[in-house]
Amino acid sequence: MIVDRMHVRRQQRLRGTTEGGWTLIELLVVLSLIMILASVAMMQYRNSVLTAKEATLRSNLTIMRDAIDQYYADKAKYPDSLGALVSEGYLRAVPLDQLTNSTSTWQTIPAPSEPGTVSTTTGIYDVKSGSPDTALDGSRYADW
Repeated sequence: MIVDRMHVRRQQRLRGTTEGGWTLIELLVVLSLIMILASVAMMQYRNSVLTAKEATLRSNLTIMRDAIDQYYADKAKYPDSLGALVSEGYLRAVPLDQLTNSTSTWQTIPAPSEPGTVSTTTGIYDVKSGSPDTALDGSRYADW
């Protein structure tokens, strides 16, 4: 009986059909599938982070624009700076631009001067992001 087992094992080794273990090709296929799945998951993660930053940017822009409109409705003039919105209590703080990670990169758009006025300071009419990048939908953040 022992001789028979030894004979079978010897025959399997000669034919290359030993039991157990993985071939190198099988390992490479499994590893390549794992790498493909990991790269797809990483792309989904990066897109979800960027989508969240874009949503926060849109929200911050809406809040600042509403504060500018409220300031104008109360005082009949536009604020001189974003800091004026904070000092007057319309904002608690200047929001962070999520794409530049700074509160000082906001691009302010001056209000058009009203006809018949001599004032050189018109105030801030609108605010936009200071990021030169492009959004997931293809638009520029500076155009929002």
